[in-house]
Amino acid sequence: MKKVLVITGSTASGKSDLGVEFAKKFNGEIISCDSVQVYRGLDIGSAKITESEKQGVVHHMIDILDLSESMNVAFFQTMARKLIDDITNRGKLPICVGGTGFYIKALLYDYEFEVESDIVDDDFDELSNQELYELLQNSDQKEANKIHVNNRKRLLRVLRLMKSSGKTRTSIVESQKHELLYDAKVYFLTYPREELADRINRRVDIMMEQGLLDEVTSVSSHGQHFDYQALSAIGYREFHDYFLGNKTLEEVLEDIKKHSRQFSKRQMTWFRNQMPGSIVNMKDTTQETMAHSIAEWLNSDKMEV
Repeated sequence: MKKVLVITGSTASGKSDLGVEFAKKFNGEIISCDSVQVYRGLDIGSAKITESEKQGVVHHMIDILDLSESMNVAFFQTMARKLIDDITNRGKLPICVGGTGFYIKALLYDYEFEVESDIVDDDFDELSNQELYELLQNSDQKEANKIHVNNRKRLLRVLRLMKSSGKTRTSIVESQKHELLYDAKVYFLTYPREELADRINRRVDIMMEQGLLDEVTSVSSHGQHFDYQALSAIGYREFHDYFLGNKTLEEVLEDIKKHSRQFSKRQMTWFRNQMPGSIVNMKDTTQETMAHSIAEWLNSDKMEV
């Protein structure tokens, strides 16, 4: 199995910097696993790594989409798996860095996802919701049981998936064994609760000093484009009320800090329940200790997780 190093963790836990250090030490390239850093223009609010911070290390999956485009897990999975193959074939170590846990799990495990079909030569749009539902019942009763008859968008998506793939959604889901596709060594970085909260709060203050308000004003066209998926991310969406005149800038900053702290807690809960790996308290663990463990893993044929 191909070896993949994963550096994930709480917001403001130092993932990007550590990823760079390990990439330099172990001849690696970084695959960003962040659902916001894929967007061009969302730099400050996404804590996107700068060119100087990269220290010459190659980073992938950053600045690849325009703000008007939508990011999804199926797209990420396809692109990132190709990158793992390419990086490995060139004799380097793929290092996945980022805090979007669902993307990381989708990358490492044998999951398949619904993708939008390009099929337009069908008559589904002419059918009523009830007729669509009956079609699905006749072909995939188990999936039909999960969908309300009036959820037209989902009915169309599932029927078009079936037409394009030749498989029912139920058969796709049941064929997945939830097995790792790579020999992955996974670290989840965190800090003691109060210190992590301080780090998050301080980072938001620094973002404002760096020009976050100007960035949001520019990318949202003065508040006109908050319907973009990209601007639904923490650090951006909170400014919508500011542009509407419903909140002060101080209230917006407090919301960003609060939402970031809440998200950090959800990241930890998700990781503990969904992803085998090592939780690393960066307060009492040194980079050298982690590097030693990584070196042993790289020289071993035994699966890490």
